Amino acid sequence: MVTLKQLAKELNVSISTVSKALNNSEEIGEETVRRVKELANLYNYRPNKVALSLKNNKTKTIGVIIPNILNRFLAKVLFGIEREASKHGYNIITCISNESLQKEKESLQFLANGSVDGFILSVSQESQMNNEVDHFKNTIKQGLPIVMFDRVAHDVMCDKVIVDDFDATYNATKSLIEEGRKKIVFISNINDISVGKLRERGYNKAILENGNLEALVLKIKKKDDQAKKIKSFYKKNKNIEGVIAADSSSGIIALNTAVNLGLKVPKDVSVIAFASKSDSNHTIPRLTTIRQHAKVIGTHAAELLINRMQNTGVETDMKTKIIKTSLIKNSSTL
Repeated sequence: MVTLKQLAKELNVSISTVSKALNNSEEIGEETVRRVKELANLYNYRPNKVALSLKNNKTKTIGVIIPNILNRFLAKVLFGIEREASKHGYNIITCISNESLQKEKESLQFLANGSVDGFILSVSQESQMNNEVDHFKNTIKQGLPIVMFDRVAHDVMCDKVIVDDFDATYNATKSLIEEGRKKIVFISNINDISVGKLRERGYNKAILENGNLEALVLKIKKKDDQAKKIKSFYKKNKNIEGVIAADSSSGIIALNTAVNLGLKVPKDVSVIAFASKSDSNHTIPRLTTIRQHAKVIGTHAAELLINRMQNTGVETDMKTKIIKTSLIKNSSTL
């Protein structure tokens, strides 16, 4: 590989002149900049990023750890992170924990060894179930800032980006009550993670505030046949009039199952789910959704981390950014 030293020797200038010319420094004349860049292009010169990171003690790289790459919401958050990071000249390295505590620990250790300047992550299911947070705290002690999004560990002092899970489900349930729905079920296959618990609490609060209603909760485990479980619940609990789903798959299956059982949506039963616009576009009738604005979450997470990395040594309070969800009414509700 061609080095700055070789370019400088051939052009009969100093190494610092070549470096400054390549970075468009105003200290270097236009003719010199042109000569340097022409020769660099001729030799296909590329800066040595490892050398630069050693010199500047910065890699200009962000580590991103997500629990599941197949999850559309997480993929959209990743898109938002990458887009914002790129604006500020940062690259990202993405690792997938696959909901495993061990993989999450390994990803942190691997990337913390001089590969990245900080982390953006969503906590794995296993970490939340075991309440394991020491690996996050140890990473922060190493001087590497962390921004958590969506699933967060409240015992870890770091910046966080979350949505209003509790309020979103509370308001969605209230909207079904205002439709006149009396038998409303909450369905979830994310019972063991923080966001699932918050969404259930929001539902329960709305139901309890109305003394005439009874809480109906269907919790679906990973090993369960989701469609079979939901169909069985419909048959066991006659006259269900409303469904609040904590996740997109539960919402879509609940809607399709109602239709397959001969129920009219939304005349007989209304369905609302945490889901995306593309999810609602693939259901008949179109699903009413609680939109989380995943790309906005990614953008804010990257902004918080970059600000924290660029202001090392400056003591500032940790921030929790709450992104407001939107209830987008479609054909599955009145």
